[in-house]
Amino acid sequence: MVTTSTLPLVAAHAEDYDEIGQFLGALFHHSVDSEAHEAERAIFEPERTLLVRDGTELVASATAYTRDLGVPGGAIPAAHVSLVGVAPTHRRRGLLTAMMHQQLRQIYDNHREPITVLWASEGRIYPQFGYGLATQRYHVSGETTELRLPPPTPDEGHLRLDRPAGRQGDLARVYDRVRAGRPGWSARDDRWWRYVLVDPKAHRGEATERRVVLHEGPDGVDGYGLFRTRAEWDDAGPNGLTTVDEVVASTPAGYLAIWRMLLSLDLTRRLSWMRTAVDEPLLRLVNEPRRLDFRLVDALWVRVVDVPAALAARRYATGVDVVIEVTDHLLPENTGRWRLRGGPTDANCTPASGPADLACDVRCLGELYLGGAAPAALADAGRLRELRPGALTAAGPAFTWHRAPSAMEIF
Repeated sequence: MVTTSTLPLVAAHAEDYDEIGQFLGALFHHSVDSEAHEAERAIFEPERTLLVRDGTELVASATAYTRDLGVPGGAIPAAHVSLVGVAPTHRRRGLLTAMMHQQLRQIYDNHREPITVLWASEGRIYPQFGYGLATQRYHVSGETTELRLPPPTPDEGHLRLDRPAGRQGDLARVYDRVRAGRPGWSARDDRWWRYVLVDPKAHRGEATERRVVLHEGPDGVDGYGLFRTRAEWDDAGPNGLTTVDEVVASTPAGYLAIWRMLLSLDLTRRLSWMRTAVDEPLLRLVNEPRRLDFRLVDALWVRVVDVPAALAARRYATGVDVVIEVTDHLLPENTGRWRLRGGPTDANCTPASGPADLACDVRCLGELYLGGAAPAALADAGRLRELRPGALTAAGPAFTWHRAPSAMEIF
């Protein structure tokens, strides 16, 4: 048990869940919706949740979900950190620092996961704990009236509209098929699918319930789009909004057909899509991408917990043999020189006794880990240092990947 001032960190129990929900709802300025709250109860892991109490009052919390995360070349266990908050009455007392330190130490000591991943409410908070910005996304919010897509092809298949909950099996099969090649996507078991698909009325605003459009190709359902619409009118007529949550398709024909429908719904003129991949095909398909008005923002932050295990767990775009000197002030076991050898099919990472080729802190490794950050850009920023001339040119391309990482859901 770690203490900060006189307040201990303790593990949660299942019966703490309702209190945690009320606590975090107040911190993030929203009321607790009973439907969403019950859906999240199924994914709650009390044994992985840290709490701080001042007497009987809950004043801080942090948890981790047990899930796999897509990485270059496969998927690995990754602690999905969430439900983090400190009461405004107890700020500046080191509570967040104590929780983050203990959480990382427990994960490392138990050899549970080589990395952790989270969404940051504010980008300035988590770098101090070794988290690096590993994934970015576009927030699309633009007009659709002038957008055009390529014409249909003879093999474009068929579209069907339905309610998402009744098609969970189809969605899961498509998602798993595509997830196998996409860094940044989290595994979804049945509990997580039920949570993702819950659609509380309180969260809809003035929009419709969520709907799904499914694409059926020669081999059955091979794509889907989750969306809702909101009716709006102005002096010029209809000005409705289509809000897209997910578009997942395993074939180009299915992807194109789904977007053709989403961009041409009657009485809609605008599109909102908050989690658009930076290499999203839609941006290459529309005739005027400027109308989408996309804005680049942060998405997943990664913290490397076990350096040799993490570097050996992913794959590399090209052959690499490099010694990296790593600094980690929170987990000193990671500090040292590590020899990484790997390529597209395998990798290993072991302690090194010779001179290092590159040097960085553990936060920089987190930025590199999913293949979304350019090593040269990190070097230009002074975050990645070249100790042997030519080492960055030789090793840098290995850390990239043929697909940009993306973030499919907020957890």
